Amino acid sequence: MNTQLRFLDPEILSKISGMELRARTVVEGFLSGLHRSPFKGFSVEFAEYRQYTPGDDPRHIDWKVYARSDRYYVKEFEEETNLHCHILLDLSGSMSGTSGKTIAASRPGKFEYATYLAASLAYFIFMQRDAVGLVAFDQEVRLHVPAKVRPGHLHHVLVELEKLQPGSNRKEQPELLHQVAESFRRKGMVVLISDLFGEIAPLTRALEHLRFRGHDVIVFQIMDEFELNFDFSQMTRFIGLEGEAPILALPQAMRERYMQNLQNHLAALRRTCGVNRVDYTLLTTNQPLDFALQAYLAARSGKM
Repeated sequence: MNTQLRFLDPEILSKISGMELRARTVVEGFLSGLHRSPFKGFSVEFAEYRQYTPGDDPRHIDWKVYARSDRYYVKEFEEETNLHCHILLDLSGSMSGTSGKTIAASRPGKFEYATYLAASLAYFIFMQRDAVGLVAFDQEVRLHVPAKVRPGHLHHVLVELEKLQPGSNRKEQPELLHQVAESFRRKGMVVLISDLFGEIAPLTRALEHLRFRGHDVIVFQIMDEFELNFDFSQMTRFIGLEGEAPILALPQAMRERYMQNLQNHLAALRRTCGVNRVDYTLLTTNQPLDFALQAYLAARSGKM
């Protein structure tokens, strides 16, 4: 990859209106830095007609049918794709987290960054003619868009993604991933995007289930840089996002214990992902999103 093309700052993306435009900006910028195209061939077979809806590609309108019926119909196709990919997005309260300094710098918070990442991956996967779906969850599954590659589907995924918000005081429930795993009818790729602030044991069981079902699994952990570094120097009020009581404290008195607990948690995450042959990448909200796409490609090609 041409490292001179790393211009995809999340702060810049936050100023672009529309999820589809943001995703296209990331993906086209990323592709321009690749030495060779990652796109693969595909084939589709005609299945049936359905009435045209906004967002469908006009190129798929059957004009002969229009001439007979005076209505717009598009051709639907049975998918013969290289991959079915399901993007799982964490909506728990902690995903709304950010820091005062981050807000002052107009940098997106964790959830906004996670949606940029999900949109970019969806756009990239769909443009490869692979099927992409979206599942959003916290204490329950809030949204499930099945993986498809039909015309208009990417637009539908991105519109639904833009509507999502993290739930106040709601905790992530990895146990729901068992239900999600059973709903996927064929083997494919599962991409989990989360801050992974929950307990390790339920997450481990969920990853084991996904792997048992034959899926390739990629995990992107999203964190704010201040969560990683605990870079606070004065009396600070820490606000719990999942029902915890606020704490007013001197960071210096907390930092050593916090950093030790954090490192233990991250080590356990890396260990459980390694044991289950899950590709794990930690991203912070100040990192260009082409890092995430590079990690995705490396995982898919088996080079990680």
